[in-house]
Amino acid sequence: MTNSNIHNTPELKEFIREQSSLFWYTPEDQKENISPELLVETILNYGDMDAVRKLFRIMGLKSVAAVFFNATGRKELNYYPEIRAYFTLVLKKYA
Repeated sequence: MTNSNIHNTPELKEFIREQSSLFWYTPEDQKENISPELLVETILNYGDMDAVRKLFRIMGLKSVAAVFFNATGRKELNYYPEIRAYFTLVLKKYA
């Protein structure tokens, strides 16, 4: 699934609604339009393992890995160090 059509899926929009509290700083009417980068970063940093697994299922492991590994500079620093280390290992092994 490419980034352009990820936002078009009702399943992803429902997932964002389910995880709405993690996006507390985003206006309600904008939550369904968040970028894949923000979605992956927020779920990996703050979501529970059920949310992480559901994100992998909805977006696809390879798409999540692409978003994760394309984070550079400031965006890369937005991941907690232990989260970055853990998901670097997981995504390199399984994606």
